[in-house]
Amino acid sequence: MAGIYIHIPFCRQKCYYCDFYKTVNTSLKQKFLTLLNEEAKLRKNYLDNEAIETIYFGGGTPSVLSANELENIHKNIAENYRVEPDAEITFEANPDDLTAEYLQQIKAAGVNRLSVGIQAFQNEHLKKMNRRHDAAQAEAAINNAAKIGFDNISVDLIYGLPGLSDQQWEESLQRVYQLPVQHLSAYHLTYHEGTPFFTWLKKGTLKELSENESVNQFNSLVESSEKAGFEQYEISNFARNELYSRHNSSYWMGKKYLGLGPSAHSYNQVSRRWNFSHVESYVRGLEAGSDYFEEEILSDKDHYNEYIITRIRTKWGVSLSDVNQKFGSEIHSHLLQQLEKYKNTGLVRIDNEIVLLSKEGLFVSDEIMSDLMII
Repeated sequence: MAGIYIHIPFCRQKCYYCDFYKTVNTSLKQKFLTLLNEEAKLRKNYLDNEAIETIYFGGGTPSVLSANELENIHKNIAENYRVEPDAEITFEANPDDLTAEYLQQIKAAGVNRLSVGIQAFQNEHLKKMNRRHDAAQAEAAINNAAKIGFDNISVDLIYGLPGLSDQQWEESLQRVYQLPVQHLSAYHLTYHEGTPFFTWLKKGTLKELSENESVNQFNSLVESSEKAGFEQYEISNFARNELYSRHNSSYWMGKKYLGLGPSAHSYNQVSRRWNFSHVESYVRGLEAGSDYFEEEILSDKDHYNEYIITRIRTKWGVSLSDVNQKFGSEIHSHLLQQLEKYKNTGLVRIDNEIVLLSKEGLFVSDEIMSDLMII
């Protein structure tokens, strides 16, 4: 089983915190869509005819697509790949795009899972991030989607925002729990170089939350989500009734995936490939039949590091026996030696040969991952 990720790089306006590749210039949109379908045809052998169990439309803002444009992409994928009848088809969207009519149209086009970028329920923070919607539109979009028949809805929130109080964060969480959603992705704000938030932080016009405040908000997220019936199955992802993101889970399980569109990454368990993060370069390369991507062949150490990075973040953890079997005794010994550092810290535990992070360990996962990897 494998997955396909489709990057739609267009946005109506840019959020001040976001460093994903995107553009507000839609002049190349139609040419891009034509060449996106062409790329899908050119790369049909990349996954060795494995069945496709997930398709994920990300961005950018996929909801800038019309329903007809979405349907055309989906149809092209179905013609060139072996898509499972029960495949998870996820579609990222902004709340203000999700009118009742549009929701009906994308559902008819095959979308069965919505991922809605809400980020906050305080209009002051939405304006600060340069989001297009307000809190009322966010709630209306989720409720309308549920009424129309979407029963697998995920929402995104951000904590650690400058000026976000613990009370406001708890308010956002409680509003999510009261909505008909089955999945929550909650991320700590990162100040990425090149974004307005990063520039303002360096200038001193934005003040970063303290580490204690960030820890409090993470702890509140973990505790309140559990009370509301959500299981934390990855550092930033929570699901009701085991409705995990099948697409993202396939990344963490090391399955193959194909990435289409500018900046999209692909992995076939031998190499990793990534398309140029530029619409013009992507279009020019495909039109000319020249390179529009870079690629690297992965070593055993690369595969091991990838395994650590993806699995340690999840409820499934790192299997010591898997490491020994897949990567050999030398790497297995390295892992055991590095784990000794965490023996009495309370950050890591080992249950039946499975290495897992504690709640405290989850918050410092980057440091732990770095220690366990082979640099």
